Amino acid sequence: MLFFCSNKYKIYAARAPWRSRAVGFDQGLSTMWTADEIARLCYEHYGSKLPKQGKPEPNREWTLLAAVVKIQPTADQACDHSDGRVQVTKEVVSMGTGTKCIGQSKMRKSGDILNDSHAEVIARRSFQRYLLHQLHLAAALKEDSIFLPGSQRGLWKLRPDLLFVFFSSHTPCGDASIIPMLEFEDQPCCPVSRDWASNPSVETSDNLEAPEDKRKCEDPESPVTKKMRLEPRTPGGTAHRQSFGSQERGPNPPDVSSSNLTAEELASVTGMTPSGAQVVDVYRTGAKCVPGEAGDSGQPGAAYHRVGLLRVKPGRGDRTRSMSCSDKLARWNILGCQGALLMHFLEEPIYLSAVVIGKCPYSQEAMQRALIRRCQNVSALPEGFGVQEVKIQQSDLLFEQSRRAVQTRKADSPGRLVPCGAAISWSAVPEQPLDVTANGFPQGTTKKGIGRLQARSRISKVELFRSFQKLLSSISEDKWPDSLRAQKLATYQEYKEAASTYQQAWSALRKQAFGSWIRNPPDYHQFK
Repeated sequence: MLFFCSNKYKIYAARAPWRSRAVGFDQGLSTMWTADEIARLCYEHYGSKLPKQGKPEPNREWTLLAAVVKIQPTADQACDHSDGRVQVTKEVVSMGTGTKCIGQSKMRKSGDILNDSHAEVIARRSFQRYLLHQLHLAAALKEDSIFLPGSQRGLWKLRPDLLFVFFSSHTPCGDASIIPMLEFEDQPCCPVSRDWASNPSVETSDNLEAPEDKRKCEDPESPVTKKMRLEPRTPGGTAHRQSFGSQERGPNPPDVSSSNLTAEELASVTGMTPSGAQVVDVYRTGAKCVPGEAGDSGQPGAAYHRVGLLRVKPGRGDRTRSMSCSDKLARWNILGCQGALLMHFLEEPIYLSAVVIGKCPYSQEAMQRALIRRCQNVSALPEGFGVQEVKIQQSDLLFEQSRRAVQTRKADSPGRLVPCGAAISWSAVPEQPLDVTANGFPQGTTKKGIGRLQARSRISKVELFRSFQKLLSSISEDKWPDSLRAQKLATYQEYKEAASTYQQAWSALRKQAFGSWIRNPPDYHQFK
């Protein structure tokens, strides 16, 4: 639970290699918010603040939603409330929708295209835009900034009574989506080809199916779906145990380099839920294992996927270089959400205190494994960095434009349900908070328009870099942080590499857990 009573906001002890930016997560204290409150706030914000442009076409399209919510105590709160409860304000500071990625052939060295437009990534980039604005306020000595002066020249720190909660309407694609499926549930997608390079014609959303079987998969009574639902388990095939509401952390995690479940996990799998339903399969993720990782077995039933592996999002006729949202959230849980550029101005990374998932297929154990336990043994990180004990909860509220909700409303209506092609970005900034894109560019961009200033998303690499440079130019050079004074920097790549503590932490994470992470070549970061 969350509780503010003083400036001593770190309740968890900093025991290596685990640490937490979470504020007062203690089961003995009253909560300041619930998962349903966070979900409801985000759904209401989606309905009231985001335009119709970029939203799914009714009864034909669906989308995913993600957001970052700022939580802080109301002004003049006393610490001696008889019920131990402190009143807080909850504010959405960034939001994103989207289901698509571009293929690697469409990537640009100018940094003016969004490679990954999944909702979680859009929300995080929108959050970076919000943080940049707040640093502008801090540098201008405005009292309403979320930042306070740090102990070193040019550095800032987050106010101690603030925390951020990440919301996603659906389980992140990749490892967190590999969860048990019960005998009465339909597999949401047909098995994808193991050789995805030779058969890349798949949708770019997480729930994928082979093109020739799309319509069959949408029909629960089709032979394809029935075959998958009733297919017997192989002797060695087991499903990862689902927690069914339990908030407890599961057993020891699988070794990241292992392609199978650990002995303890295998022993814990009974194949039956507490209600007696049999686990016959796993929900499939369209994200593919990256080169260098052990691949999925492709065996029928619950043994189809291997868990704990790095995965890359699929493309539509073109491979992508975008890592899965599960992998990115796990990375943010160690490196922070601010990225390398903003680390120049910060004493510590900006961590998420909690992750809330909307109503959807969900496993507490899979979420813990994907976001935390895969990296729990990462050590030797620079001061301020660490594996966070982020709180993970699920709401019982369904997003009205999720695939499941639209399918329910659509019922027997003709036509195929497809993911929405647009992505919406919203940031709590005073100027032009909205950004609607399609195929990585502002919606409506023509081929002739690509390359022009108006054809850049406000959350593209080049535009966030431009905002960073604008922030830097607003500060007198004698007040710059040491990392920016030591050498003359020009390109996006040079500024990122100069954030030494961030790069040290990222190097340690790759060496100890995420060695197969796909990184873009340096020439994609040479723009100015």
